Amino acid sequence: MAMAMGSASAAVPATCVRRAPRAGRRAGASVRASPVRRAGTRVVASAGLPIDLTGKRALIAGVADDQGYGWAIAKYLAAAGAEIIVGTWVPAVSIFETSLRRDKLDTSLPGGGNIDVKKVYALDASFCTPEDVPQDVLDNKRYQGAKNPYTVSEVAEQIKQDFGTIDILVHSLANGPEVKNNLLDTSRNGYLSAVSNSSYSFVSLLRYLGPIMNEGGSCISLTYIASERCIPGYGGGMSSAKAALESDTKVLAYEAGRKWGITVNTISAGPLASRAARSIGFIGDMIDYSEFNAPLPRPLYSENVGSVAAFLCSPLASSVTGTCMYVDNGLHAMGLASDSMSLTMNQDKLKEPKSTE
Repeated sequence: MAMAMGSASAAVPATCVRRAPRAGRRAGASVRASPVRRAGTRVVASAGLPIDLTGKRALIAGVADDQGYGWAIAKYLAAAGAEIIVGTWVPAVSIFETSLRRDKLDTSLPGGGNIDVKKVYALDASFCTPEDVPQDVLDNKRYQGAKNPYTVSEVAEQIKQDFGTIDILVHSLANGPEVKNNLLDTSRNGYLSAVSNSSYSFVSLLRYLGPIMNEGGSCISLTYIASERCIPGYGGGMSSAKAALESDTKVLAYEAGRKWGITVNTISAGPLASRAARSIGFIGDMIDYSEFNAPLPRPLYSENVGSVAAFLCSPLASSVTGTCMYVDNGLHAMGLASDSMSLTMNQDKLKEPKSTE
């Protein structure tokens, strides 16, 4: 599944299965998969510069399966030599650990080998301290009997006891309970919940984990172009949450940089048909739109984001902070949809014979 860089050979990973073309795709609008170059067990830049994270420890917060960007980032960091620990939503911990144990997940690394997750923590980044957990959550059977105290402050303390320090923090968390609602139809609680779960959770994680991060460490979050462009249907306050996340990235880069000497960046990734993204309801259309209209009209794989994350967490990016890095085949740069029906109509008008009257 993973894509590494370094050798002259090129092949598409067998696990990167292309979705069947959707109905209505224009004739001749082919979408090409990008070539993949494989190397050894270290991720290598095209010029041969090594991305070596040996001796570094990374916490990936928000991984519950092997389909999303968080897992791809974990694999690329592991391929570069980092030790991986994971924070998983409390109700999903048991399933995730069972899947890991029974080899139900794609654990293959770029260049060979498999990811070794050192520990999985139950984590709900909606809550900073035990006092924040409401009674209905405490009474929820899916939370009762959790493998460990799961608020952010408690997980940070457990990591400190278990490992002492970390070097890399990856925020791969987002949740908007009313994401299918138009903004005008979104309740106050739904809006605030989206911001709390999807953006303040990053602030909270850095607030409690920053003190145990080694100087020179890196923090990464995941955002989306809806933060700055209108994406109809991506509702429930999620666009506002992503905008807040990007704004917070700049402020946190300053504050965390001055306080702990760490970098803070966010990756604006293009649409991916992950399990979480399917909850939006039209992820297939979003992918098709991207592949038609991006400067690079080709599929986007989770590995494309994983490799950029590895770079941002490496010494090669030690002076990069407060940045939003776009990994979307260039879609963010476009101001006009190249497959717009209006363009076809205008072209037809130009072909009409001019009147001689």
